[in-house]
Amino acid sequence: MIEYALIFAAGCYGAALLLDLWRIVVGPDAADRILALDTMVINVIALLVLYGIWRDTAIYFEAAMLIAMVGFVSTVAYCRFVLRGDIIE
Repeated sequence: MIEYALIFAAGCYGAALLLDLWRIVVGPDAADRILALDTMVINVIALLVLYGIWRDTAIYFEAAMLIAMVGFVSTVAYCRFVLRGDIIE
């Protein structure tokens, strides 16, 4: 039964990734694209956690933590670049 729930959740997050990709392409504003990229990072983290549950191994949880840290730093850096035009002052 858990396999069906994992497959359904993975399908939902896969569809969310496609919708995020659409928002990146169509987004009218840079802020919309930044938000879509951040949401894509969150969806990839969720997919890694689901895959880790399915494979019953902890390595994917560690990979999800690394992607979360890199995603946070990259979102902050991109926002600073858009707002100020420079990342490092």
